[in-house]
Amino acid sequence: MKTTKAADIMTTNVITVKKDVILTEAIALLLRWHISAMPVVDDEDKMIGIISEIDLVNLTFDGNAADTTVGEVMVTDIISFSPDTELADLVKTFSQKHLRRVPIIDKGKVVGIVSRRDILREMLRRYN
Repeated sequence: MKTTKAADIMTTNVITVKKDVILTEAIALLLRWHISAMPVVDDEDKMIGIISEIDLVNLTFDGNAADTTVGEVMVTDIISFSPDTELADLVKTFSQKHLRRVPIIDKGKVVGIVSRRDILREMLRRYN
Protein backbone atom coordinates (compact mmCIF):
# COMPACT_ATOMS: atom_id res chain seq x y z
CA MET A 1 0.00 0.00 0.00
CA LYS A 2 1.28 3.45 -0.98
CA THR A 3 2.23 5.76 1.88
CA THR A 4 0.09 8.90 1.98
CA LYS A 5 2.10 12.10 1.66
CA ALA A 6 1.23 15.74 2.32
CA ALA A 7 0.96 16.28 -1.44
CA ASP A 8 -1.82 13.66 -1.58
CA ILE A 9 -4.15 15.46 0.81
CA MET A 10 -3.10 19.12 0.73
CA THR A 11 -5.31 21.92 -0.51
CA THR A 12 -3.51 23.45 -3.46
CA ASN A 13 -5.65 26.53 -4.06
CA VAL A 14 -3.87 28.56 -1.39
CA ILE A 15 -4.97 32.12 -0.72
CA THR A 16 -1.89 34.19 0.14
CA VAL A 17 -1.33 37.79 1.14
CA LYS A 18 1.57 40.26 0.92
CA LYS A 19 3.04 41.89 4.04
CA ASP A 20 2.07 45.44 3.02
CA VAL A 21 -1.66 44.65 2.87
CA ILE A 22 -3.80 46.50 5.43
CA LEU A 23 -5.38 44.26 8.07
CA THR A 24 -8.94 45.14 7.10
CA GLU A 25 -8.18 43.74 3.62
CA ALA A 26 -6.69 40.58 5.17
CA ILE A 27 -9.81 40.15 7.32
CA ALA A 28 -11.99 40.50 4.22
CA LEU A 29 -9.95 37.79 2.45
CA LEU A 30 -10.27 35.37 5.36
CA LEU A 31 -14.02 35.91 5.48
CA ARG A 32 -14.50 35.78 1.71
CA TRP A 33 -12.68 32.47 1.32
CA HIS A 34 -13.90 30.92 4.63
CA ILE A 35 -10.34 30.26 5.81
CA SER A 36 -8.71 30.75 9.19
CA ALA A 37 -5.20 31.75 8.10
CA MET A 38 -3.13 32.80 5.10
CA PRO A 39 0.54 32.45 4.27
CA VAL A 40 2.31 35.78 3.81
CA VAL A 41 4.53 35.82 0.72
CA ASP A 42 7.10 38.21 -0.72
CA ASP A 43 7.24 39.48 -4.31
CA GLU A 44 8.82 36.18 -5.46
CA ASP A 45 5.99 34.23 -3.75
CA LYS A 46 8.37 32.90 -1.08
CA MET A 47 6.73 32.37 2.29
CA ILE A 48 7.81 34.90 4.92
CA GLY A 49 5.09 34.48 7.53
CA ILE A 50 1.53 33.52 8.29
CA ILE A 51 -1.43 35.49 9.58
CA SER A 52 -4.37 33.84 11.29
CA GLU A 53 -7.72 34.78 12.75
CA ILE A 54 -6.26 34.80 16.25
CA ASP A 55 -3.51 37.24 15.23
CA LEU A 56 -6.20 39.54 13.90
CA VAL A 57 -8.61 39.09 16.79
CA ASN A 58 -5.83 39.95 19.23
CA LEU A 59 -5.21 43.27 17.49
CA THR A 60 -8.45 44.31 15.86
CA PHE A 61 -10.10 45.85 18.89
CA ASP A 62 -6.94 47.08 20.65
CA GLY A 63 -5.24 48.54 17.60
CA ASN A 64 -6.20 50.19 14.36
CA ALA A 65 -6.74 47.51 11.74
CA ALA A 66 -7.14 50.16 9.04
CA ASP A 67 -3.63 51.52 9.68
CA THR A 68 -1.77 48.29 10.46
CA THR A 69 -0.21 46.02 7.86
CA VAL A 70 -0.06 42.25 7.75
CA GLY A 71 3.73 42.49 8.12
CA GLU A 72 3.35 44.16 11.51
CA VAL A 73 1.38 41.29 13.06
CA MET A 74 2.27 38.19 11.02
CA VAL A 75 3.96 35.26 12.73
CA THR A 76 7.36 34.40 11.28
CA ASP A 77 8.15 31.33 13.38
CA ILE A 78 6.37 28.89 11.10
CA ILE A 79 6.07 25.13 11.19
CA SER A 80 5.95 23.87 7.61
CA PHE A 81 6.49 20.66 5.71
CA SER A 82 7.50 19.49 2.25
CA PRO A 83 5.07 17.79 -0.14
CA ASP A 84 6.88 14.49 0.51
CA THR A 85 6.19 14.48 4.26
CA GLU A 86 4.35 11.34 5.32
CA LEU A 87 0.84 11.75 6.70
CA ALA A 88 1.84 10.00 9.94
CA ASP A 89 4.48 12.68 10.58
CA LEU A 90 1.95 15.45 9.90
CA VAL A 91 -0.59 13.93 12.26
CA LYS A 92 2.02 13.53 14.99
CA THR A 93 3.04 17.20 14.70
CA PHE A 94 -0.59 18.39 14.58
CA SER A 95 -1.27 16.45 17.76
CA GLN A 96 1.88 17.49 19.65
CA LYS A 97 1.74 21.19 18.67
CA HIS A 98 -2.07 21.57 18.61
CA LEU A 99 -1.93 22.96 15.07
CA ARG A 100 -4.90 23.88 12.90
CA ARG A 101 -2.99 23.99 9.62
CA VAL A 102 0.51 23.82 8.18
CA PRO A 103 1.84 25.25 4.94
CA ILE A 104 3.43 22.85 2.48
CA ILE A 105 6.56 24.44 1.06
CA ASP A 106 8.62 23.46 -1.97
CA LYS A 107 11.75 25.49 -2.78
CA GLY A 108 10.56 28.25 -0.45
CA LYS A 109 7.18 28.62 -2.13
CA VAL A 110 3.78 27.66 -0.78
CA VAL A 111 2.41 24.80 -2.86
CA GLY A 112 -0.37 23.80 -0.48
CA ILE A 113 -1.80 23.77 2.99
CA VAL A 114 -2.81 20.80 5.11
CA SER A 115 -5.48 21.53 7.69
CA ARG A 116 -7.10 19.36 10.31
CA ARG A 117 -10.05 19.18 7.93
CA ASP A 118 -7.83 17.72 5.18
CA ILE A 119 -6.64 15.05 7.61
CA LEU A 120 -10.21 14.25 8.66
CA ARG A 121 -11.23 14.01 5.00
CA GLU A 122 -8.44 11.46 4.44
CA MET A 123 -9.50 9.50 7.52
CA LEU A 124 -13.07 9.32 6.24
CA ARG A 125 -11.87 8.26 2.79
CA ARG A 126 -9.91 5.40 4.37
CA TYR A 127 -12.90 4.15 6.34
CA ASN A 128 -15.42 4.34 3.51
